[in-house]
Amino acid sequence: MFQPTESQKIGIGLVGFGIFFLFLGTVLLFDKGLLAIGNILFISGIAFIVGLRRTGRFFFQPNKCKGSAFFFGGVVIVLLGWPIVGMLSELYGFFLLFEGFFPFVIEFLRRIPGVGRMLNLPWIDRFCEKLIGDNYREQRGRKSV
Repeated sequence: MFQPTESQKIGIGLVGFGIFFLFLGTVLLFDKGLLAIGNILFISGIAFIVGLRRTGRFFFQPNKCKGSAFFFGGVVIVLLGWPIVGMLSELYGFFLLFEGFFPFVIEFLRRIPGVGRMLNLPWIDRFCEKLIGDNYREQRGRKSV
């Protein structure tokens, strides 16, 4: 079983508080203070969990520059006082940064009994297929041959 180090435990707590503050800031009609605190806690928690060097390598890869720019630009926009625009920018940047993980997450969720049934509903299934994309299906098809 995975035993986290002390700094990883701190990071898990920071990420949890960051998600809580982001959720609370969104529920309270995009409160810029709560969103700013949530962003700072979330990003610092990721750095504690993964490490500064690996975090920097992830965010500043040449193929992820656009996603990182939108994500960190959104954080700055939230800090400057435009929470809705900043959160939309962050969301788009998050999607660009983690689009490679979505096919694996969706395939994993489809194997969970209750969630898999929901993901197989017609309109949700079409959305998931668009999210997965053609490149993933082609790669998966070549590996199985």
